[in-house]
Amino acid sequence: MYAEPLDRVPLWLLFVALIAMSWAALEGGYRLGKWRHARTAEEKDTPVGAMVGTILGLLAFMLAFTFGLAANRFDARRQTVLEEANAIGTTYLRTRLLPEPQRSESARLLREYVDARVRGVEDGKVAEAITRSEELHELLWAEAVRAAAREPGPITGLYLQSLNEMIDLHAKRVQVGLRSRIPVSIWAALLALALIGMASVGYQAGLSATRRSPAMLGLVLAFAGVLFLIADLDRGHEGLLKVSQQAMVELQRSMNAGKPWPGPPPTP
Repeated sequence: MYAEPLDRVPLWLLFVALIAMSWAALEGGYRLGKWRHARTAEEKDTPVGAMVGTILGLLAFMLAFTFGLAANRFDARRQTVLEEANAIGTTYLRTRLLPEPQRSESARLLREYVDARVRGVEDGKVAEAITRSEELHELLWAEAVRAAAREPGPITGLYLQSLNEMIDLHAKRVQVGLRSRIPVSIWAALLALALIGMASVGYQAGLSATRRSPAMLGLVLAFAGVLFLIADLDRGHEGLLKVSQQAMVELQRSMNAGKPWPGPPPTP
């Protein structure tokens, strides 16, 4: 659901593939450079070095741009989790404004709603959690309509306002967390530029008739590591950099304990 093509590749396999492709490009460029050096004495190392520097500069710009894009969206996902927890907590408190039996039923549905969302992230079943959340939206709204029909007025309207905000934040979280991803075109341009950069570095090394250096491996690992971090940031629910669900977990504990939601603890 809302999967990008790269999502089918596990992050560890993506890292290995990036190392393999970068090393292959570097080695291919090195061998081509040695071949050119042996057959074309007129090609000088200095102009080639200037061109390689330009390519690496473009690559650095693309890496910085893409990393910033992924980091901003990662922060947006974390903020949306906090906003949603606050909205659900407020809605849960305002169920007390409803008449019975809508009061108890709405509170029960909201507890199930939070359980489904926390469990969906923890178990990696996000699509199932979204489907169940949307079903619970319909049930919660139906209860709210019944309560408004029984006791119309501004008090019930407060609950409807909170419930509507909660549903809107669900849509926002789906948009920010699953649909707002790095476009495939940017990934393709970044990977192509990275491979060209590795090949050009290898070509310059071969053209200057230098031996293979251990620094080449370090260069490959560095670029593969940065690309891996970008991919990790782009996926909010897997890998090393996961969006914290602590606000939702704290809300879940508070609701199950029957305590009012105090909001998340302050960030130190």
